[in-house]
Amino acid sequence: MPSSPRARARLRALCGAAVLLTAGTGVPAAAAGSAPAWSVSPSAGGGTRPAQDGRPYFYAEGVPGTVLQDKVAVTNPGGRPLTVRLRGADADNTGTGALSLRTRSTDTGAWIAFARREVKIPARTRAEVPFTVTVPADATPGDHPGAVVVSANGRDFGVSVHLRVSGPTLSALTVERVRVTGGRISYDLVNRGNTVLTPRLAVRADGVLGRALDRRPRTLPVELLPGRRVTLGEPWKNTPALDSVRVRLTVTAGGGAHDEATATKRFVPWAAVAGTCAVILAAGGAAFWFVRRRRPANGGNGANGANNGKGENGANSGNHGSQEIQGSWS
Repeated sequence: MPSSPRARARLRALCGAAVLLTAGTGVPAAAAGSAPAWSVSPSAGGGTRPAQDGRPYFYAEGVPGTVLQDKVAVTNPGGRPLTVRLRGADADNTGTGALSLRTRSTDTGAWIAFARREVKIPARTRAEVPFTVTVPADATPGDHPGAVVVSANGRDFGVSVHLRVSGPTLSALTVERVRVTGGRISYDLVNRGNTVLTPRLAVRADGVLGRALDRRPRTLPVELLPGRRVTLGEPWKNTPALDSVRVRLTVTAGGGAHDEATATKRFVPWAAVAGTCAVILAAGGAAFWFVRRRRPANGGNGANGANNGKGENGANSGNHGSQEIQGSWS
């Protein structure tokens, strides 16, 4: 997208010829018995980085206050005219890291203006619709991802816009809230800088009984946009049966971004512990029942023996005593 201070005026001048028609170019084959699908792509040979063989996305770069220009190509291979509606949108990350589009645009999507928001494309025709990206004078330097969205016949098609505002850039990220639950290591990644990051993750777990896990750095399938937080996870199937481990996550990304975070987890075979406790409790209960059952019988015999001893001995003692007294009186 070449920049120019007169871009707004040129855009108004282009409104009369907003749609540049190229009949019969790039028409996809139609499936038998079905209507051919329409498609959207960046116009070949345009933008800051033109490519005659096609571009996968729009790339634009400029200083704050710049107005950048480009074109989006919409192909209608069908036999009837096609009316499409165009809008800009801000790119976003879902909570799990997938790319999505925001419903309400406040950044790049709000800076995109089309020569026409609604365009009628004749049958078997490819139309190129001009648009501009006006970078505000107070725009923050760094990456501002967005998209050009084209809608028709209940279908939306988006093409990414990679906009970079010139100025100082910072690549920074943090890994937070590391936790181990249910054979899975969960964690949050936060992009603290102003550039889009593709993180790399290494995982290591050391326990009392030795190293329990060691995964070398690998690239995550995530494009982490500036200021976004995502929650990701690592499966850990072969967890220790009995150990206390310290899990360490190391995350890196381009531009020198780096961070580490740890979490402690104790693994205890609760089923075996519960079984052992049940056996101990059962044995203790049996022993207690046995002692309680025997104690009354022993105590009763002792009391009877004592009573019998006291009765017999007392009687005997009484007899002896009376005999001695009687003998002394006679």
